Amino acid sequence: MLKRQQRICKNTEFRRVYRTGKVIPGKFMVLFNKKNGGNTTRFGFSVSKKVGNSVVRNRIRRLMREICRKHNDNIGDGYDIVLVARAAAKGRNFWQMEKDFIKITKRAGLYREIEIG
Repeated sequence: MLKRQQRICKNTEFRRVYRTGKVIPGKFMVLFNKKNGGNTTRFGFSVSKKVGNSVVRNRIRRLMREICRKHNDNIGDGYDIVLVARAAAKGRNFWQMEKDFIKITKRAGLYREIEIG
């Protein structure tokens, strides 16, 4: 679970990222990002009703949340990131979603490899 200060919760914050941020489309999700002027990166998640019923939407949201938690150290500091699931995300597994997330964050210039050891 992401900490409270690592989440975007307010509708106004979502709108600010949508309107003024950069858009990077992926196969299963679309990434919106904007510098937030702080030293922590915050994540927001959105899944439209077009994707499926509440069970499907919540599963996709949980997958995206876990992917962000897992790769939080690889993302640069000081960004607000909103992930919007596409209809193609329905029925995808963790590894497919994770691969797409890494691909779009690298394209956005947010992802950095961390060497272990």
